[in-house]
Amino acid sequence: MNFSQIRPVIKLFMVLALIMVSTLALAAEKKAPADKAAVVNGVTISKDNFDRELDFFVKRANQRGQQVPQAQMGMMQNQVLDSLIDRELLFQESEKKGIKINPKEVSDQFQKIQQRYPSKDEFKKLLSEMGLTESDVQKQISRGMAIQQLIDKEVGDKIKIGDEEVKSYYDANPQLFQQPEQVQASHILVKVDATATQAQKDEARKKIESVQKKAQKGEDFATLAKTYSEGPSGPQGGDLGYFRRGQMVKPFEEAAFNLKPNETSDIVETQFGYHLIKVVDKKPAQKMAYADVKERLSEHLKKQKMDSEANTYIQSLRSGAKIEKFL
Repeated sequence: MNFSQIRPVIKLFMVLALIMVSTLALAAEKKAPADKAAVVNGVTISKDNFDRELDFFVKRANQRGQQVPQAQMGMMQNQVLDSLIDRELLFQESEKKGIKINPKEVSDQFQKIQQRYPSKDEFKKLLSEMGLTESDVQKQISRGMAIQQLIDKEVGDKIKIGDEEVKSYYDANPQLFQQPEQVQASHILVKVDATATQAQKDEARKKIESVQKKAQKGEDFATLAKTYSEGPSGPQGGDLGYFRRGQMVKPFEEAAFNLKPNETSDIVETQFGYHLIKVVDKKPAQKMAYADVKERLSEHLKKQKMDSEANTYIQSLRSGAKIEKFL
């Protein structure tokens, strides 16, 4: 589990997205003093709020197949609480700076969140189960937008990445811009289920052999794929686009990379069934051209600087704040 992902302000371009995602896991209600998790400049972060936030991250980790070891739970709790404190500090600062959010923007974002659910009734039912109202959700959206605007203004707008810096990074890190060998191929698949009987396998084999004979007689491969392939690429003439080693199952990969352009393989058996593979094009391993990566690299370097500058900015807010933790 990468705990650095818990503090959204550390990954600035994730701030708004993370707040949007966790909106339904947060409550905007005041609690009695005994239920305080922290107090930031006199504003309470409730224990209830903290518990919901922690539960959100634990569940998200579980959904990714990651289990949080008990020995690391304390670290995660600290990260979650610090995340809540940082967001509260940033929101308070946005208010001091006079940042106002257009209600229409909040409404538009709320509609986007609502549309992720099958129906409005299911969305409202979920809110009810969490003890939230639509107003609670909209409040969190508004806070998230205010925080993002503050970060853009106080950090992002002050960061400039010059062409020389981008080119220097490109030249100094050639290993990052190596593009591996790639193959563009099409295939025809006759599926064989993992539980298929020998008779079913024999029937599938006969089918792919009959298609192979048609291809050997010169019939168009793409047309054959549209007619006989049982794979998802069939309607596109079997086209799989470009792929590199490691993206396909081993028998398929070995056959494809051993073919020359315009060559068609013999029958290849994989866990999915029987394939005929035709290689359309090959690209040798090469370094990506600077012009092709310049824009993305510039954005990447800006994000790196924003991460660093944001941490510095947050620390400056912390240094002037009164923060009490009760966990």
